[in-house]
Amino acid sequence: MDFSKPEKLASLSPFELKDALMQTAGKHAERSMLNAGRGNPNFLATTPRHGFFQLGLFAMAESEQSYRYMEDIGGFPRRAGIEARFEIFTKANAGVAGIHFIEAAVSYVRDQLGLSAGDFLYEMCEAILGCNYPVPDRMLRLSEHIVAQYVHKEMIGTHPFVGKFDMYAVEGGTAAMTYLFNSLRENHLIEAGDTIALGMPIFTPYIEIPKLNDYQLLEIFIDASAENNWQYTKAELDKLLDPKVKAFFLVNPSNPPSVKINQETLEYIAAIVKKRPDLIILTDDVYATFADNFVSLFALCPHNTILVYSFSKYFGATGWRMGVIATHEHNIIDEKIAKLPEHQRLELDARYCSITTEPRALKFIDRLVADSRTVALNHTAGVSTPVQAQMTLFALFSLMDEPQKYKQSMKRIVLRRKEALYRELGLPMPYDANSVRYYHLLDMETLAAQMYDADFAQWLVQQLKPNEALFRLADETGVILLPGRGFGTPHASARVSLANLNEYDYANIGRSLRQLAAEYHDLYLAGRASVVPITDAPE
Repeated sequence: MDFSKPEKLASLSPFELKDALMQTAGKHAERSMLNAGRGNPNFLATTPRHGFFQLGLFAMAESEQSYRYMEDIGGFPRRAGIEARFEIFTKANAGVAGIHFIEAAVSYVRDQLGLSAGDFLYEMCEAILGCNYPVPDRMLRLSEHIVAQYVHKEMIGTHPFVGKFDMYAVEGGTAAMTYLFNSLRENHLIEAGDTIALGMPIFTPYIEIPKLNDYQLLEIFIDASAENNWQYTKAELDKLLDPKVKAFFLVNPSNPPSVKINQETLEYIAAIVKKRPDLIILTDDVYATFADNFVSLFALCPHNTILVYSFSKYFGATGWRMGVIATHEHNIIDEKIAKLPEHQRLELDARYCSITTEPRALKFIDRLVADSRTVALNHTAGVSTPVQAQMTLFALFSLMDEPQKYKQSMKRIVLRRKEALYRELGLPMPYDANSVRYYHLLDMETLAAQMYDADFAQWLVQQLKPNEALFRLADETGVILLPGRGFGTPHASARVSLANLNEYDYANIGRSLRQLAAEYHDLYLAGRASVVPITDAPE
């Protein structure tokens, strides 16, 4: 494909665009490539990982109790006396990184959560050894309880909340999306030709998946504009009052602006739900833990909302593939299934009869588990048990961190990177109390107006071909940014991740952007009608 032609640049798919930008940025061997387009953090939580490995060593010692007469073979851990053996192990390894954490974790589980320390240790040892299927298959019993405490703390906080919620441990937010779309369709909650609403801007797959032949859904957009500080207006949210809208999918805090929904807007959505009690909401709150005092829609509208959360970003655990789906124990989704026409209920009876004698009593979240393994393999569902063990330790790490030292460190890291970016842009850093700063959207028109004037900014936007500035930046500086339009933003903009490079890299990005703007401004002053085309792009 010839990327030198503007029309080609505009037609690239997201995957082609990413690959082409990397190829362009990396063709100069003497220069490093700065990929600020991807959201993989370059920081991670160390203490709960140390704890995981120390618990792993304890679990191995437990396993080796069984087959001492044979080499290279161990057995299952034993529940009887496990607490005493754990105390011996921790005393023998006092001072080793991770030991104090797992001691404190066991104490917290016993004294603050009221769970059995022995049962917890046994579940963790068996999980880390990976020697058994996940039992229950939706999520390990004590792990679900502990992770639920974490989710309550971070997503609900002090907001009044009545009842409990069920969770399914999944392979990150991407698996959550895949499973949810599939089960919503299989259970006739969304069908071809139905309309769903997307809160824009949004993580690109939420835009792309509904269009697939698998779903064939119609999309309407609920726009949160930069002019309104990335908050939904009442006029936009009123689109949800249309009864043809079956579901509302959103990311909160948003991607890429990384702005959380403010309290006034949350309450307005809750008021809409009271008028539309049949509306299904899916809120993807993966960046919530970078915010202080975050409140999820799951807290305000628990009976209508499916919560998706991933541990990937906050704990630097993208390779672990760990996340959860949560639904309230009493929810509109189960009610909708119960009210399906009889012929559809009979169809679903046949679908799930192999796993239960009462398929009509099967909750949606358990249908989700079964559907994730094509029903017939329901007994092998669930995230691998070592992953669940690490997830549980991440949750305990956060629960025990009452001063929120880790959260403040995470926030400080991304803030300093944004400050470095704007320092070299030569512009004041915008402040928004609702911003969590994991990503940032650089609006080309706004930046140009701030650097020079509104006339130049308007000229620049008119002259820029789609993706052209991104390719020039990649070619001339080695900097990779992703286009904001891929996330549903209407402006000429670029998404920069503040998570995956070092401070000086963001300073270089700011410096490169300012230099690029200066070149365009020189052309503008010289009366040039268009920008210089790319002449050396990848084949």
